[in-house]
Amino acid sequence: MTFSPGASGRLTAYDLPRFAGPTLFEHIGRVICGVGLLPRKELYEAWEVARRVRRWCRGGRIIDAAGGHGLLAHLMLLLDDSSPEALVVDSAPPPSSVALHRAFCTEWPRLQGRVRYQAEDIDRVSLAATDVVVSIHACGTLTDRILDAAATARARVAVLPCCHDLSAGDAGPLAGWLDGPTAIDVTRAMQLQGRGYHVRTQTIPPEITPKNRLLIAMPSMAEREAR
Repeated sequence: MTFSPGASGRLTAYDLPRFAGPTLFEHIGRVICGVGLLPRKELYEAWEVARRVRRWCRGGRIIDAAGGHGLLAHLMLLLDDSSPEALVVDSAPPPSSVALHRAFCTEWPRLQGRVRYQAEDIDRVSLAATDVVVSIHACGTLTDRILDAAATARARVAVLPCCHDLSAGDAGPLAGWLDGPTAIDVTRAMQLQGRGYHVRTQTIPPEITPKNRLLIAMPSMAEREAR
């Protein structure tokens, strides 16, 4: 049977042989198999997003917005230990977050005390210009709220949008040329550019998720050098 990285089934001890190698990704895979609570696709999504974002966004406090169990926050710290801490913000954190955090801290003790969970909406979280705000598949206009909160604070931000709300999302003047979700994401990128951000657009492999457009945005170089 083909092993699909986009499958929604949970990774369990049964999958351990698939992560038998020496790489950090395989090490993480083994830890998640031991937890036995996370869907396979979430490991691959979080890994692909984290490693791309870390190429451009080093250091800073990590804000994992609509972060659920907080896997992305933990991966961001593992990929760049210069970040002092991570905050997982979610209005309703799932029970799996406790088991996941405990397993990661057991395997990597340096994470102990550096990941916090806050049951709150992103709009109510105080952000700083030095933060790195990340989010995977914040549904509909929640992605726009995350982008706005980050841009208001002048923080670096990266989102992998999903579940585009065609009735509430801003497609700008592009809906006549592009499909609705693409028009909304292009408008998001252009709006961030209009707010003085340098924008990078990338994709993660479509076999992990068809909603694979990654938007990474950082304040202009002049603004960052002035801090």
